Amino acid sequence: MLAEMSNQNLPTLGIIGMGYVGLPLAVVFAEAGVRVIGFDVSDEKISFLNGGSSYIEDIPSSRLVSLVEAGLITGTTDFDLLKEVDAISICVPTPLSKTRDPDISYIVSATNEIAPRLKKGQTVILESTTYPGTTREVILPQLEKSGLAVGEDFFLAFSPERVDPGRDDYTTKNTPKVLGGITEACISQATTIYGRAIDTIVPVSSPEAAEMVKLLENTFRAVNIGLVNEVLLMCEKLGVDAWEVIDAAATKPFGFMKFTPGPGLGGHCIPIDPHYLSWKLKTLNYTARFIELASEVNTAMPEHWAQKVQDRLNDQEKSIKGSTVLVVGVAYKKDVSDVRESPALDIIQLLERKGGNVIYYDHHVPVINDHVFNMRSETSLETALDACDCAIIVTDHSDYDWAMIKEKAPVLVDTRNVT
Repeated sequence: MLAEMSNQNLPTLGIIGMGYVGLPLAVVFAEAGVRVIGFDVSDEKISFLNGGSSYIEDIPSSRLVSLVEAGLITGTTDFDLLKEVDAISICVPTPLSKTRDPDISYIVSATNEIAPRLKKGQTVILESTTYPGTTREVILPQLEKSGLAVGEDFFLAFSPERVDPGRDDYTTKNTPKVLGGITEACISQATTIYGRAIDTIVPVSSPEAAEMVKLLENTFRAVNIGLVNEVLLMCEKLGVDAWEVIDAAATKPFGFMKFTPGPGLGGHCIPIDPHYLSWKLKTLNYTARFIELASEVNTAMPEHWAQKVQDRLNDQEKSIKGSTVLVVGVAYKKDVSDVRESPALDIIQLLERKGGNVIYYDHHVPVINDHVFNMRSETSLETALDACDCAIIVTDHSDYDWAMIKEKAPVLVDTRNVT
């Protein structure tokens, strides 16, 4: 059942975490006439925000600056200002630890900032993807230490972020918003708040149901991608073109949903979210077998493609050691600049371990600079193709000239079937 939007005014919304989730949410609410205070621990991010300069690809600065100048969006590192807001959305990262266990430390930190400042009448909504039970078992006890009663004095709900970066057909505003509250009053309050800026609200019976919705969505994708990746491996053994098979199967007008093989999973959601569910189930003495198997297949794909490069060079009587390998595209998906969990990074490391001299070209990602990588994109794709011994297509950006790449690459490995 879909809840109707409310015209009730919401004077001020606080958003904790002004990254890929928080900033687009802030913009949508500000455009709906709601004053937004964005909270973040990064001085640099807040400085950009208050200057009207966007650091998120989906939000152009021209869209942000008018909202900042109108006083509808303000950024701060001062969490005491939480006392001034009427509702709070938590939009912080939820990564995996080195042992592939959920790391909800950012959620805990945000909750610890809210709890001593919680005031009567406030609504707190968690957006960060997490395992079922987090809202009730982790956040609620901390907030109740204030002495306020949930469902009466304050309201608590979970509403997962569901946006697909890089799309302009479905955005934060028009992607239906699933929402589950601790009590019926919590659902009602959170629906009123989000209905001010979001087109469609989809209430569910509990925060656990809402938490599970997001995990189901991304587990569904991870498992099906794992399936078609294994189909690719099986077809190679059989001497059959996997992409031809998948395209033909997709002509069936019912009972089949098309997924395609690739270099592995990337982004902050699909490679990570299923592990939150798997971890939770392990605490209940249950093994999520599909998740574990899909993860095994998907995480092995970069090694499969790195070996393909080595094999193709061997066919040309060249050793990968000392050969220059060009990685075409390093973003985790096409037409974005995000490299989080990108399989291209694994492929680069694997090729380097095999002795390859690895370069890359991606006009969306001019620099990769973190604790592992310090690389800069080649400035010309054509020049890079002339200089390499082998090119491997990892990210299929829409504006690449695939015919030119196919013609100029001395040896070509195509993980996306675009050539």
